[in-house]
Parts: sequence; C-alpha cells; structure tokens
Amino acid sequence: MLLGIDVGGTHTDAVIIDRNGVVASAKVETCQENLIISLDAVLKEILKTGHGCSISRINLSTTLTTNAIIEKKLEAAGILAVSGPGLAPKTFNYDLGNHFHLLAGAIDHRGSRQHDLDENALQEALTKCRKSGLKVYAVVSKFSSRNPEFEDILADRVGPDADFISIGHQVSGQLNFPRRLATAYYNAAVWRHYNRFADAITTSLAKFNLNAPLNILKADGGTIAFTTSRTNPVQTILSGPAASVMGIIALSSISEDAIILDIGGTTTDIAIFAAGAPLLEKDGASFASRATSIRAIKTCSIGIGGDSLIAINKEGEITVGPQRQGPPMALAGDAPTLIDACNIVGLSTLGDREKSFAGFAHLAEKSPLEAEQLAQRALEIALKTIHDQSSQLLDEINQKPAYTVAEIIHGEKIVPQKLFVMGGPALVLAPELEKSFNLETVVPENFAIANAVGAALTKPTMEAELFADTGKKRMFIPSLDFKKEIDSSYSLAEAKEDGILALTEYLKKNHFSSDETPEIEVVTAEEFNMVDDYAIGSKSIRVCCQLKPGLENNYLLHQG
Repeated sequence: MLLGIDVGGTHTDAVIIDRNGVVASAKVETCQENLIISLDAVLKEILKTGHGCSISRINLSTTLTTNAIIEKKLEAAGILAVSGPGLAPKTFNYDLGNHFHLLAGAIDHRGSRQHDLDENALQEALTKCRKSGLKVYAVVSKFSSRNPEFEDILADRVGPDADFISIGHQVSGQLNFPRRLATAYYNAAVWRHYNRFADAITTSLAKFNLNAPLNILKADGGTIAFTTSRTNPVQTILSGPAASVMGIIALSSISEDAIILDIGGTTTDIAIFAAGAPLLEKDGASFASRATSIRAIKTCSIGIGGDSLIAINKEGEITVGPQRQGPPMALAGDAPTLIDACNIVGLSTLGDREKSFAGFAHLAEKSPLEAEQLAQRALEIALKTIHDQSSQLLDEINQKPAYTVAEIIHGEKIVPQKLFVMGGPALVLAPELEKSFNLETVVPENFAIANAVGAALTKPTMEAELFADTGKKRMFIPSLDFKKEIDSSYSLAEAKEDGILALTEYLKKNHFSSDETPEIEVVTAEEFNMVDDYAIGSKSIRVCCQLKPGLENNYLLHQG
C-alpha cells in the first residue's frame, strides 16, 4: 500500500491506496505555526483504519518552499559569484538579496581557467558576510558545469562557519549562468525553513512507527528521496501544484486539450493539458521574476480559494482574496469568505448558513448593495479572476512552442475541450465554472483529496546532464559527481549511452532495487564543433537524460 500526504496552506490531507483504489483518507487543518500538530492529527486519523503495517512507500507534497519565496520568508544568504568577462554586472541584474558579491576570475566555455580568482576580494566578501552573521551561502561560477574548480574553492573558503553551502554545479548542470545562480540562491535561502518541515515530518512518522521509504514530489511531476531533498530543497518548489496535476491524471481519463483547476482554501492552481499531457516549463520555472533551472510542470497559482477573504477596500470595491483570515463564518470563522458567499446564493449549505448571512449583512453596511447582492458580486469576481488567469496562461502557451513530458508540440494551437476541477470547493463551484468557461466540466471522484492521491502515486524521476570536450578528453556529469577521460573520437552516440548508463547505475544504487531497470530517456542531445587555432577540431557535447516522470500504472484510479 502507498501513503500520500499533502501539506497545503489550508489543509493537510492523507490517503492510503492499494491496487483497488483509495482505502482510507483523512483531512485536517494545517497549523502553520506547528506543522507537527497537523501531521500527527492526519496520521492518527488515517491509521485508525489499521493499514499502517502494510504501507510500502510514503510520498509527500507541500507548498512550503513555494510559499516561502512568494511570502518573502527567505533567510539571508551570502552569494559568491564568478561571472568572468562577457556580461556587465551593472546592467545585468544578478543581485539576489543584500549580500551579493561578484568576484574576479574566469573559466571559459571549454572549462579552462582564463583568470585566477581574486583572493583578496574573496576574503573581503567573506569578512562582510561573517560580520552580517550569515550562515547559509550560495557559490556559483560561470561554466561550472564544464569545470567546477572555482565553486569548489569558494565552498572550501566559506568553510565550517556556514551551516549550509549551495553549490551551483550540484543544483543544476545547465550552462545558463543566471538561472543556475538564482537556483543556487533559492536553495540556500529556503534550506533552514525546509529542514524544519523535514524535521517535523520525520518526528511525526517516527511516532507512528512508519518506516517505509520516504520521498517528496518535485516540480516536474516526479519524486526524489526525502534525504536528498534536505540538501536540495529547491527541487520541492511547486511540489503542491505538481501533486495537483498528477492527482487529476490518476483520477481522470484525459485525452484531449484541457484546463485543470485545483481550488484549495487559499489558492487556485491552474494547469493546461495538450492532448492529455501536462505541459512543462522547458528551461525552468520562474519566481519573483527570477528564472531558475528547476524543470517544472507549467502551472499558475492565484490567490482565490474557498476560504478567500471577502472585503471592501477604501475605494468601496469588493475584493476576493488573496488573503485568508481563517475558515468560513459558517464554520466559526471571523470574516466572510467565498464559501460564505456560495452559502448565500444557494450553491452550498455548509455549516451554519445564518452566520454566513450575518457576515455579509455586516459587510453590506459599507456598501450600497444588499448582502445577497454582495455575495453574488463576490462570486462573479472570483469566477472572472479564475477564467481570466486561465485564458492568460493559455494565450502565453499558444504564443510559443509547447513542451509536454513526451514531446514538443510544433505549431499546434491548444484549444481546451474540457475543464477538470478538483479541491475542496470543486463540487460547489463546478456548475458556475462550467458557465463561465463554456466547457464541459468534470469533477472526479475523490476530488477533495486529489493532491494526496497524486503524491501517493507519483514515481521518482531525476535528470542528469553530461558534458564532454573531445579536445580536453574529458567527460563529466556534475549532478552525479561522475567524471571520466575520453578520447578525441568520442561521439554523441557514446555520450547518450554513457548518460543513460550512469543515471541508471546511480538510480539502482540509491532508489531502485537491483532487479529493477529504470526507464531513462534522452531529453536533449547536442554536438558543437569547436575552433582550435582557427580551424575546426574538437567537439563539445551535451546530453541530458532523465528518468521519465509519471504515475504507478498499476494504481491508476480512473475507470475511463
């Protein structure tokens, strides 16, 4: 049996699944101040069913790292960066946080040292960081995926004073220096916050004697080992939205272009499917206008959910979200929410409807509208916001080539045929969303726990990039810390074979049993002729391999 746990901003859900479907589920409120309370409560509830001894794997998903970035709850990190020539730091904004230090030195595109590190500037930067009391660092140099020498030196110089050092070539093998820089920075800035969550998870699981292998969802719709995530927490950014997508795949049979909505208590996550497949951020997701190298399912999150606060601003306008002040007034909350509005207009009968009416009656004192009119207007605003953001995402996707897990969609416009809705308020809002989108709308079974289902069923995935230079007779895979010498005749075909073999062996050693064969695919394979002494000579080769993301096929829950 598989256990899936989704730690959301509003609720923490858990499911136990066997080959016949969901055998147990539980939902509790998330206590942001003390996650152990929520985790203990949800595990206590779901293990009442007596299935604890049969659990063979535990998968988690969470919005924790995403929320930390969005809410700017990031730890100050010292950044030591070496860009080399070719980019002007004053015009190209690298600055991330208040402790960014650009150091002289250069590694060229072939991995050769062109200029030494400025040791005096490095010591000055470290002195400033230490005086500021910094305990986490990111060290990144240009072309470190070709030669990590400078990053290794920087990490060594930071030394034991740091609690954590995020090293560029270990978080990403991509050559894109700005993306790798942002990724390493976020990895350091969320490290402590994430590890508090990790401590809470392990404490709760130990209380209930749950010792099955533990993984957490990544943004690309796969999982990594939980122990690995402790040193690479940036991979868990967008874990929650990824669980949404994997959940809807598990619960529904989707073969057409479609829009996916996961409506929670605080936010709505939006995803677009092309011919039944989720779309990917090919080069990496962006946060706060910073592009990263985190491979991610393409999603959009907006601050509209069932518990979204309904208010009237200083201009007398009705607002819906993005704040959440607590549960609906119908469930003993202190302020009117979107669900309270649904109670008033007759879409739902949750809790004490009189309290919903009382909340909107009080709000109506600040407006020329009656309580019922206010509720109807709030609902219309929420629906329009969700519709408009979905349309904006679709327009953005249709303006450039779309990438799915399986392939690139060349020149084909995505035209949604269905709308799939899940999350706690799904049944309540689905009829109105169907009118708003003018699309056939589907609410799957187990819609309220879809994220936990997606988490439970997601298979592990991993990406590794291989770089080879036939002139220097060197090949290495930064993320696997794998190196070997090659000869001048080394080919792209050999690089593909080596990439697949190295990743396969790593996965067998760390994640799979020896009798299992991971399904590896080549995502990118590129070969460039290099100019040596004004003549074409050696070659630069780059190959990117990955373990295919997806779901455990024997556990798919939809019937269609």
